[in-house]
Amino acid sequence: MNDKIKILEEKIEKAKLGGGESRIEKQHTKGKLTARERVHFLMDDGSFEEIGALVTHRSMDFGMEKQLFYGDGVITGYGTIHGRLVYVFAQDFTVFGGSLSETHAEKIVKIMEMAMKNGAPLIGLNDSGGARIQEGVKSLGGYADIFYRNVMASGVIPQISAIMGPCAGGAVYSPAMTDFTIMVENTSYMFVTGPNVVKTVTNEEVTAEELGGASAHSTKSGVTHLTASNDIDCIEKIKRLLSYMPQNCEEKPILEPYIIGDEIRKELDNIIPESANQPYDMREVIRGIMDEDSFMEIHESYAENIVVGFSRLAGRKIGIVANQPINLAGVLDVDSSKKAARFVRFCDCFNIPLLVLVDVPGFLPGTDQEWNGIIVNGAKLLFAFSEATVPRVTLITRKAYGGAYDVMNSKHIGADLNYAWPSAEIAVMGAKGASEIIFRREIKAADDPAAKLTEKEAEYAEKFANPYSATQRGFIDEVILPHNTRRKLIKAFSMLKNKVDKLPKKKHGNIPL
Repeated sequence: MNDKIKILEEKIEKAKLGGGESRIEKQHTKGKLTARERVHFLMDDGSFEEIGALVTHRSMDFGMEKQLFYGDGVITGYGTIHGRLVYVFAQDFTVFGGSLSETHAEKIVKIMEMAMKNGAPLIGLNDSGGARIQEGVKSLGGYADIFYRNVMASGVIPQISAIMGPCAGGAVYSPAMTDFTIMVENTSYMFVTGPNVVKTVTNEEVTAEELGGASAHSTKSGVTHLTASNDIDCIEKIKRLLSYMPQNCEEKPILEPYIIGDEIRKELDNIIPESANQPYDMREVIRGIMDEDSFMEIHESYAENIVVGFSRLAGRKIGIVANQPINLAGVLDVDSSKKAARFVRFCDCFNIPLLVLVDVPGFLPGTDQEWNGIIVNGAKLLFAFSEATVPRVTLITRKAYGGAYDVMNSKHIGADLNYAWPSAEIAVMGAKGASEIIFRREIKAADDPAAKLTEKEAEYAEKFANPYSATQRGFIDEVILPHNTRRKLIKAFSMLKNKVDKLPKKKHGNIPL
């Protein structure tokens, strides 16, 4: 028996070495942790239980039968993060460059299915050169098996992807179908076709970093939701992100301990500028309302005219969608609509209440927006809010003009409570533009057209550039003092905590994709 125990112990030690000491050293030289080190830092001490440590590939072609490594390039298992059960896979670049084989894929699929059956989050640490070309269609089939489980798990359990090395070709579609993607700066990249193919086909000269690095995907494409400076920073961001989520779609986020005290925030009274055209930072409003240092922004550098992220309000986990007046005056455009719609749908999947902060002058005009589908993309955000059944509260801080008023979680599309500050302006458009249309003939006929426009602009503003007309009709539930906002919202979300809302019976809606 002792001999058999020794054989097992030797196999386990060999599995822990992955591709060997020299390849581990090479990984470290690149500034990257190994797959096993990443799992160690991600999970609570001593909690990780590995599954499939002694799996090897089955390929007998191209001399592969002579190259067998335990684990076959991916570490899979389960454990806890801050005491919560999670499932994880971590691709091991020291074994065949982390390439995906038939058995590599089978290990990942097994973990994904266990995560769904047991209702716990799935975390993927991606670091792979792509499909193992020696296996041909078997590796491609493995990718498709994973993609299918990504779709089946969507909306059932949270799925988080960390890109901690290369992720190219078909491999990119699995992270794209998960809920959140985090990329490590300077050591990770994602693209469907690499720089060499791009040069051959389009004659463009581009580096891997320029084409699909963390910066490109966090600012231009919006593919990645967060970036990290290194592997450890990436792991810490995964942990923090996970803290705002429940285990699965049947549960609610954990309510953190909080003692209600004096919730008056006088600083909120002075945020809105006197001039309607002067910008301010909506993040100041968020900081004034939410628990201290609790806001985690998502997609911070992409579509900056809208802010989305997670926070806590008296210990309650909240999703925030907010127009950002310091970028394009907070206008809605193609990218901001997609960004916000995706976030709203995630929160609705996992029972995370939504707070919507509105200061929006409308949709961005122009041929670029129209030709890139502002109609269908704006409709995505409208559809997402309308379909959401979680508690939804809206606060209009200043402008709410035109169709954008409707789209930004108005009472008409199912918001539970709609508040406004005294500075709110709810109208079809701004007073100047409206007056130029309504009183065009009077202004044109006047001895002093400029003075007449100013007069009519003041007349229109008095009637519509305020929250009271909407309040009289019940479209706004209450006009509140800014310093009372936090107290009002704490009570509102507490009141809504047991909200039950059902959509009409159907297979699923047809969101305008």
